[in-house]
Amino acid sequence: MKKPDLASIVGILVGIGMILLGQRLEGGHMSSILQPTAALIVFGGTLGATLIGFPTHVAKGAFNKLISVFFGPHSNEVEVAKALLGFATISRREGLLALQKSQQETKDPFLAKGLQLLIDAIPEKALRELMEQEMEREEHHDEEYIKFFEAAGGFAPTIGIIGAVLGLIHVMENLADPSTLGGGIAVAFVATVYGVGAANLVFLPASGKLKVHKEANSHHRALILEGLVAIQQGENPALMSERLKGHLSPHDQKLLDKK
Repeated sequence: MKKPDLASIVGILVGIGMILLGQRLEGGHMSSILQPTAALIVFGGTLGATLIGFPTHVAKGAFNKLISVFFGPHSNEVEVAKALLGFATISRREGLLALQKSQQETKDPFLAKGLQLLIDAIPEKALRELMEQEMEREEHHDEEYIKFFEAAGGFAPTIGIIGAVLGLIHVMENLADPSTLGGGIAVAFVATVYGVGAANLVFLPASGKLKVHKEANSHHRALILEGLVAIQQGENPALMSERLKGHLSPHDQKLLDKK
């Protein structure tokens, strides 16, 4: 289930809000930094430059990942561990085939694939190899999205400078009217503000949050793999519980012990 990421939401609001407040305290007007042309140059140019460096599927996935930075899925590792222990109890009592209903109901693709391999009686070595391959594939995709936003964060300031230079060219073309020089130069530098701001308030922080998500997903998959192997081995749920605790934080370990 997608839940708001308060840290990301508060962070972006505070970052942009303080910049706008500072602009206001200095006597500036909001209209002076709201320049559609500058935004078009910076965001359009950054998008174009980034798309050149990445395949289309990565770009599409990156936009979905940007949403997850602010409204991302939050997995409950304690619930996952309890579910795995429940699967272990069912398989010991009724056999691995009894997990078919659970496999069909689970919404976690990684767990669903693992349960299907258990039902198909795949040997432990092959099970581990297949699941580790899946883990590597998912981590590779996560890394691609991180690099996408890192690249965007690198391009945006430079595109902002291009926008500023274009604005100054326009100013130089109208030197005959000195009354427009001040405003024209101010507008020209708004593109630089957009470029630097987008890089340091959106793109680079987003790549950082996705790194955090990547680590969390890796721990999540490792927990599932540990549980699947234990289920296949017919391990006692009590012993399996102790094994799963090695993938949980001290706080979550205490929650797992609670009935």
